[in-house]
Amino acid sequence: MSKIKPSKGAPYARILGVGGYRPTRVVPNEVILEKIDSSDEWIRSRSGIETRHWAGPEETVAAMSVEASGKALADAGIDASQIGAVVVSTVSHFSQTPAIATEIADRLGTDRAAAFDISAGCAGFGYGLTLAKGLVVEGSAEYVLVIGVERLSDLTDLEDRATAFLFGDGAGAVVVGPSPEPAIGPTIWGSEGDKAETIKQTIPWDRFRSGDVSGLPLDSEGNVKFPAITQEGQAVFRWAVFEMAKVAQQALDAAGISPDDLDVFIPHQANVRIIDSMVKTLKLPEHVTVARDIRTTGNTSAASIPLAMERLLATGDAKSGDTALVIGFGAGLVYAATVVTLP
Repeated sequence: MSKIKPSKGAPYARILGVGGYRPTRVVPNEVILEKIDSSDEWIRSRSGIETRHWAGPEETVAAMSVEASGKALADAGIDASQIGAVVVSTVSHFSQTPAIATEIADRLGTDRAAAFDISAGCAGFGYGLTLAKGLVVEGSAEYVLVIGVERLSDLTDLEDRATAFLFGDGAGAVVVGPSPEPAIGPTIWGSEGDKAETIKQTIPWDRFRSGDVSGLPLDSEGNVKFPAITQEGQAVFRWAVFEMAKVAQQALDAAGISPDDLDVFIPHQANVRIIDSMVKTLKLPEHVTVARDIRTTGNTSAASIPLAMERLLATGDAKSGDTALVIGFGAGLVYAATVVTLP
C-alpha cells in the first residue's frame, strides 16, 4: 500500500482572467507588398489579413509577456505572488536556455514560481492550458499563468510570397485557478510528426552557423538568409480544414455538449478561409460568435487564441460565463482543442 498522501488540489479549474498585448506598430499589407509580387486583394482573399502588428526593439518576448500577464492578473484579481507556475509557449525566444518563463516570473514579482517554456507552435496555448488545469487540480499550484507569445516578424522571410504576409507579433495570457464546477473540458490533443515538413524552420541553427551555404536560400548579397518559418500552404490548408474540424467535434463530444450549446468559437487565427470552413463543417448555429481577429492581428501562433479571446471580451462580442470552443493547430503538426467557460 502506498504511503504517499493524496494531493489536495481543487476539484476543477477555470480561466479566471485574460490579458493581451499588441505591439504599437501596425503594418498594412502595402508594406508587405514592397518585397513580394502580390496585391492587397490577393492577401485579403487568401488569408483575410488586412494588417498585423510588428514589435519594436523594446517590445521583446519578455516585455510583451509581462504586459499581457499584468492585465490577466488584474482581470483575475490575483496578485503575482499567488502564482505557483508560469507556463510560456513560444517559438521565437532565441536563447536556448534559460527559459524565458523564468525571467517573466521574476519581472512579475512571483514568489519563486515554477517556470518553464513549451514549444508546441500554434497549439501551444492549448497545451499550456491543459498543463495548467492539471497543476491546479493535482495541487501543485493554486494559480497558474499561461502565456502565448511570439515575435514572428523575427522569423519571417519578407521575400517569401507564401508566408511574408502571414505573421504578426503579440502576447496573450490567462490565469488559471480553482473552480467549484467544470470550466475547462477534456483536451483532445495530439501530433502527426509524419507531416512535420509542412511547417518548419528553413534551416537549423547549427547549419546556419556552419557557413556551409550549399543548397541554402541566399539574399541579394550572397549571404545565407536568417532562418525563417516556411510552409507548404496547400498541404497545411487541407489538413486544417479536413482534420481539425474532426478534432473540434471530438472536443465538443468530450465536454458533453453540442454546437447548439456553444456561445463562442475561438480557433487559432491562421487563415479566415480555414476558420470559415470549420464553421461550416461543424454546422455552428448563427448565434455562435466566431473570432476573426486575424484580420487586424495576423497569425501570432501561440498568442492567437488568448489575444482573440481578450478582444472578444473587451468589445462585448463575448461575455463572462459564455461557453467557448478553442482549438489550436500548427507546426509539428500538433493540435489541441477544448471547451472552456470564459472568464
